[in-house]
Order: sequence, then C-alpha cells, then structure tokens
Amino acid sequence: MNIIIGHTNMDLDCIGSMVLARRLNPGYAAVRSRLIHPVAQNLYNIYNPVVDFIKIEEAMRGEIGNVIVVDTRSLGRIREFAPLIESRTGGLTVYDHHPDDSSDIPGAEVRGNSFGANTTYFAIELMRRGMTLDPDEATIALAGIFADTGNFTHGSVTAEDFLAASFLLEQRASPAMVSRILKPLQEEHQMSLFHQILNEMVYQDIHGNLVALSYVVMDRQAGGLAAVVEKVFDVEDIDALFSVFSFSEEKSVLIVARSRHDRIAVNGIMQSFGGGGHARASSALVKGRTGGEVFREFMKHIDSSLVPAAMATSLMTREVRIIQQDWSLIEASMFLESSNLTGAPVVDKDGKLAGIITLRDIMKGRRASQMHAPVKAYMTRKIVTGSLHTTVRELEEYFFRRGVGQIPIIDDGKLVGIITRTDYLNHIYPDRAQSAEN
Repeated sequence: MNIIIGHTNMDLDCIGSMVLARRLNPGYAAVRSRLIHPVAQNLYNIYNPVVDFIKIEEAMRGEIGNVIVVDTRSLGRIREFAPLIESRTGGLTVYDHHPDDSSDIPGAEVRGNSFGANTTYFAIELMRRGMTLDPDEATIALAGIFADTGNFTHGSVTAEDFLAASFLLEQRASPAMVSRILKPLQEEHQMSLFHQILNEMVYQDIHGNLVALSYVVMDRQAGGLAAVVEKVFDVEDIDALFSVFSFSEEKSVLIVARSRHDRIAVNGIMQSFGGGGHARASSALVKGRTGGEVFREFMKHIDSSLVPAAMATSLMTREVRIIQQDWSLIEASMFLESSNLTGAPVVDKDGKLAGIITLRDIMKGRRASQMHAPVKAYMTRKIVTGSLHTTVRELEEYFFRRGVGQIPIIDDGKLVGIITRTDYLNHIYPDRAQSAEN
C-alpha cells in the first residue's frame, strides 16, 4: 500500500494538499492524523465521503510501499506516523512550502516550494497535466489555499496562488462554501476568549516594533485558539501578536504568534520553543512546564530576537531639493516642474526649515494673479517633520492618517533629508522599487 500523510493536527491546507496529491497519485491511500484542527474538522465532517481518509490503524494492517508527506518537512510533526514510515519498503517524498527546518525528515526527498499555500503546488500540477477535479475536491482545495494565504493577504502570497485559485474556480469550487468553512469564531468559548484577549492585552514597544502580548490561563486546551488569535490580530493595528495559553490541568503551554512583516519572523522565535510554521504565522506547544515559567522565558527571548524596526535614516533621500522662501512663485513653479516634483521644503536664509510649498499652493497664487509674490506668502508653515529615529510605524501614521505627502527629516535643527510616499512604498514593497528601476 502506498500512502499519503500530512502533519499532526491537520489543517485546511494539509487536507487540501492530501486530496489533490491523491488525485495526482492514483491508488495511494490518504491517512488522517489523530488530531484535526477545529476549522478543518468542519470541512472534514461535511466532505467526509469525498475526503475518505483512512486511520493509522487501518494503514498498519498492510505492507507500506511509498510514502508521500505533504505540508510539513519537520520530523516532530509526523511522529504519530513513525511506524508507517519506518516499515515502508519504498521511497519517502516530501512536498512542503515551509522554510528549511533543522528537524527535517531524515532520508526524505524534499520537493519544496515557496507558494503561500502548499495546496497550490498540487493544483498547479493538476492544471499543467490537464487533469480535472470534481466540485467538492476543488472546494476542499480552495479552502486550503484561502486559509493558508489569509484570503490572499499574507506576505507569502504568490501569483501561483491566484492562478491555482482560478483553476479551482474553473473546476466549480464553491467560494460560498469556503466562506462558511472559514468563519473564524463559531463557538461561544471562542467569542468569550476573543474579548478576554482584547481586554487584557498588553502593548510594548520593542526596538521600534509595536508588539501585543496576552497571557491566558485555562484548565485545558480548547479548540480554535489559533482562530481567535488570528481574529484579534486582524482588528489590531500592531506589528506582531504573541498569545500565551497556559493549561493548568495538562501542564502545557501553547504560544500562538502572528506577524505583519517578514522582518519579524515568528517561526524562528517559535523554533526556540519546539514549534515552527511560517514567518508570519507560527505556534509552539511546550509540555511539562508552567505557564508563568514559559512566559518569563519567552519575554526575554523576544526582546533579544526581534529585529529593530527601520528608522527614517534608512528610508530618507539625503539630497533634498529645496526652495528659498524669498523666491517668487514663478521661480518656485519652474523649479518644481523642471525637477518633476509636486512640492518641496522651503528654507530661510540660514538654511532652517520654514515650511513647504506645493503646486497646489502655487495654483492659489496663480488664481490671485500673485505669481510674483514671495514663496513665504503662500507656503504651508505648519508641517509634519520627523527625526533620524522616526520609525516606519510613525511614518505610516503620517501617510495613512494625516494624508501627508512628504516628511522633512530634521536633525539638530537642520534639514538633513526627506521621505516621500514613494520612499515609504518602496521600502514596504521592495519589488515595487525594482520594477520601477527596470
């Protein structure tokens, strides 16, 4: 018997990968883990006849040939399948989209990919071979892609994820059913916990990163905790969220982490506690230790692990095109047009920042037939400035909330640089800057 397995506590992407891998490998049996993620359990129950996974005990009754592992390359996440793997007579192949892991499965041929969802790999392969799916299979796969890409909002999303979703829709996948399956908070205890985390959450500035932390004591582990954390993260304007759940009766601790940026790679932090996952979504289960002990250790760890947030000094343009406040509006207009600028800082005779003038300001003078008037008569004097240590988060506040177009950077009273919307966008999306250069 040739088999397909995923990781323990199967999630939607794992199940989607297994269903499509089985379509690509006729005759292979898919073996379920003993634990299934609560959200994935809803799908499993609805589509049980389609999924049709066998139990580990059933697989052990026969002789195991080839083994395919999907959605993980970590030995620690497939330990329950160890008897099947160890007794196999054939090959061991891994299909996974997670980063390399120090605990990679020994002896396996790893076929890694960098897609936002592991299911994407198999959907693309089906499409390449001209194969088809029935609507239920397509819906299961689409749910896996939606879940692991955060509805196509995670930084790990690729063009192939969209292509795979398009293919699955062509196979008559149901977006409406996917939406129902992915409804995050379906249980009463989840809603209660959601509000508890929000009410008790602590915010800390760690090296310029706004981090939220929560600590919850529970008698025992409950289903859907990751979904609750995900929902909290969705509604909070923070760089990262770490939720620590202490289960007193079980003497275990669950850490669920979410990050808004790849520079805060939470999977690296979780690996120190025996966990793993993606750069922006990860978790770790610590057994045999108290919650307070783990939480204190964790706090020390993130303080030393978090990469400092970028400051204005790394984003700003140092060669600033400036306008003298005594110039006429005509001179200022010609300067801006020749420089292909919409505005520029204005300085006084001592070189100190006096204001900012934009084409819109100049237009007011033109309408009043005052183009010979000095710039200082029409410039904006109340302007937002930053320092060399202004963080990206503070810059976001200026650009998003206040509608500021450019931020002069001041050091020791002198104008030393400027940050525009373009500078900010190129920092957040490096591919954008590269595309502009090409």
